[in-house]
Amino acid sequence: MPTREILESFWRGWDRLSPEDQRAFLAAVEKFVQDLRAGRGIRKGLRVKGVRAARGIYELSWAPNGRATFQFGRSVRGDEPHIIWRRIGGHDIFGNP
Repeated sequence: MPTREILESFWRGWDRLSPEDQRAFLAAVEKFVQDLRAGRGIRKGLRVKGVRAARGIYELSWAPNGRATFQFGRSVRGDEPHIIWRRIGGHDIFGNP
């Protein structure tokens, strides 16, 4: 099971999301975690890709205008991935991912 860390900048964006958007994100994260556990790569439907001009930061798409940025941190439990959630919201989060 991947471990996680959540930055304050993420929580500020989370508080601005509608309950429906929050649920959509949590459903996407469930799929993301399943994919990490399986070790076969991340499904294309989550559209995970690197953020341009922000080395080591990735985006996960969870709605047409729903994005969350994250990075991989140092593993805290064995060799399991450690995810650091950075920002969440619309395309506007890419100004400071």
